Amino acid sequence: MTSRSLGHRAPLLWLALPLTAGLAAGRSTTFASTAWLLGSAFGFAVAAVWTSKRAPKWWAVTLAAAMFLAGWADYGMQRARLGSWDTLPPREATVSLRVERVFTQTDPRKSVGLATIVHADGRLHELAGQRIHFTLALGKGIQPPIRSAVVSAIGVLVPLPRDPPADTFEGFLAGAGVNFRLNRGRLLAEEKSASAYYRFCARAARRFWEILGRGIEDRWPAQAGSLRAMMLGDTHDLTSGQHELFMQSGTMHLFAISGLNIGVIATALRTLLVFLRLPRWARFVVGTALLWLFVDITGGSPSAIRAFAMTVFFQLAAVLRRPANLLAAVVAAATAVLLVAPLQVFGASFVMSYGIVAALFLLGLPLADHWLARWTPWRDLPPVTWRRWHRWSAYAWRWLATALAVGVATTLVSLLTSVQFFRLLTPGALLANLVLIPTAMAATLGGFAALLCGLLGIGPAVVGCNHLAALLMLTIEVLVRLGVRLPGAFVPAHFVAPWVGLTALSGLMLALLAGYAANWGRVWGGWWPPFGLVGLALLFGVQFG
Repeated sequence: MTSRSLGHRAPLLWLALPLTAGLAAGRSTTFASTAWLLGSAFGFAVAAVWTSKRAPKWWAVTLAAAMFLAGWADYGMQRARLGSWDTLPPREATVSLRVERVFTQTDPRKSVGLATIVHADGRLHELAGQRIHFTLALGKGIQPPIRSAVVSAIGVLVPLPRDPPADTFEGFLAGAGVNFRLNRGRLLAEEKSASAYYRFCARAARRFWEILGRGIEDRWPAQAGSLRAMMLGDTHDLTSGQHELFMQSGTMHLFAISGLNIGVIATALRTLLVFLRLPRWARFVVGTALLWLFVDITGGSPSAIRAFAMTVFFQLAAVLRRPANLLAAVVAAATAVLLVAPLQVFGASFVMSYGIVAALFLLGLPLADHWLARWTPWRDLPPVTWRRWHRWSAYAWRWLATALAVGVATTLVSLLTSVQFFRLLTPGALLANLVLIPTAMAATLGGFAALLCGLLGIGPAVVGCNHLAALLMLTIEVLVRLGVRLPGAFVPAHFVAPWVGLTALSGLMLALLAGYAANWGRVWGGWWPPFGLVGLALLFGVQFG
């Protein structure tokens, strides 16, 4: 495989990489004129169109320049900072908010979420259009607001720092384009009720929550909570002990609505639609609609939307009868997300999601193919002469080699991201994930079956599926609890400076792309550069304790 074939397999890399670099430039520097950047980007885009026919060798350069400048300008527009507020103290304000996202809370007297300011009183009119994080106290008998509702509230308005650390909650908010927080707020009134669609989603979410606890809520409350967390993406259903346990073991990703959960649910939906004998395009349209409905009912978290985009692009290739290129689907999904919500690129969730998936496709699967090519049991025996135990042992080796290669590749990313974002080094995550991920997939399938049976009104089947899923969740918890007791399973650690982790992650991604483009040939060091880079970063850039 050559570098040219890398571009052929994922041509949107020419858009995604310069766009990401432009966003990074926008975050690290301040440019006075966004209009000038946009005008320059447009000029280079015109040049790219012109060179595509007349001077093809300059096409990639002009296109990359256009995307870089567009990303630089886009950061300023998306963040929409009000410079006059950077030095102002917190102040009380009465605002009208259009609710965009609501975070589930254990305290029914409080509502927390993200919103856009529709109107602000007095001299605060310049805040209209700003995104805000709110924490509102609810009066007696007042229900929490639903997405798309417009509410009036009063509270203390606090501006966020310009560039908060990425491993903090303020860093998460900045990645969502939020510039202000409304603390110690109080909900005054609902000015406009939520749309019928979002009211339906809220009712469905409550129904899902009830179904996933049926038959196990009283007997296994902790496992009912962890099952709900895995299926609905709400970690508030985990106990404090469970939360700490999964953080220490590096397995908290199992409880985010992400590629694992969405992939299992998408496969289950597709299988059901195949049994209904729907045409190919009908299966794609209906399956995509149902999958998006599930994502939106569970809150539409960024990780779920990213997983949905990857799944849709991959399934679309099958519908169009194109070769199913996993890397191209991932790059297309990442590009779509960057175009819609570009600031996500600075969030820990985005970096971990696409970093791990990229490592899986760029290094994990090729390494598994390499191991299988080097040695496969019974390769000298004609397959027609194989007995059952020959076939089973060959299948077991293929599964083990693939699982190990994928686990090793993704662990390279998780070692760096766990230190960068969670200040933990989790060497035991590789072994834990090899065992826990298949178990979590089975639990997700059991939870999906429980939801389906609940919606169809098959009560006994709901209880049975919930019991099976709860047993699997208990198995996961027991295995994790045993694993963290092993010496060195997790170690408190942090990079000596924030730039060390970011540089190491960027270098790892470049090493993966370069190795994949060179077919992991010995000329470029074979399989070792990514491992060497991560080893050097952990050896010289990490401070323990």
